Amino acid sequence: FLGAVILDLEYGYCDKTSFIAVLQTSSSYLRTGSYILIAVGGFTMVMGFLGCVGAVNEIRCLLGLYFTFLLIILIAQVPAGVLIYFMRDASLDEMSSIIHDLIVTYDYSDGRNTSAEDTWDYIQRNVNVCGWTSYQNWTDNQIINNSTNEYPCSCMINQTSPNGFCAYNGTLRSSVYTTGLHAGSESWLQNNLGIILGVCVA
Repeated sequence: FLGAVILDLEYGYCDKTSFIAVLQTSSSYLRTGSYILIAVGGFTMVMGFLGCVGAVNEIRCLLGLYFTFLLIILIAQVPAGVLIYFMRDASLDEMSSIIHDLIVTYDYSDGRNTSAEDTWDYIQRNVNVCGWTSYQNWTDNQIINNSTNEYPCSCMINQTSPNGFCAYNGTLRSSVYTTGLHAGSESWLQNNLGIILGVCVA
C-alpha cells in the first residue's frame, strides 16, 4: 500500500497532466509530502536491494537490517493511515480552495498560469466533468460571468478545442458537462470501494 502511494505521488509530481500537478502549484504541504515519499521510496529500494544481497550471500547482518527497517515501515503505516483519515476534511477544504482560485482566475489566453490551467483542462476533458462541485462553479470566473454563452472548451460535450473559452450552441445543459470533479470522484470511489479495500487488505 505504501509503495502504491509513493509511486502515485512520484508519478503525480513528474506528470504535469496529473490532478496532483494542479494542487502542487499552490499546496506546499503536498509538495513537501511528495519529496518525503520519494525519499522513502528510494530508501525502501535500497533496503530491498540490501535484503536481496543478504539473502543471496547469506549475510545475517544485512538480513537483520532489512527486516528491522521493513518492520519500522510496516508499523509507521498505521499512524500514517490514521493521520490521513483524520486530515481528510482539512485536505478537502484546501483542495477546494485551490481549485476555486484556479477557476476564478482562469484565462488561458493571458499566458500567466498555463501549466495548471492546461492540466485542469486535461482533467475536465478526459473525466467528462466541469468545475469542482458542478459546472456552476465557473460562474465565478469574470470572463464567463460577463458572457451569455461561453464556458471552458474542456467543459463542452464533443468539443475539439483543448483550452480557453468556447461559445456553445443550444441549451447549456445539453452542451456542457454538469457534474463536477468532486461529485464524480465520490461516485467513482463508491462504485470501486470493494476493489480498493481488497487491494489495501491484500
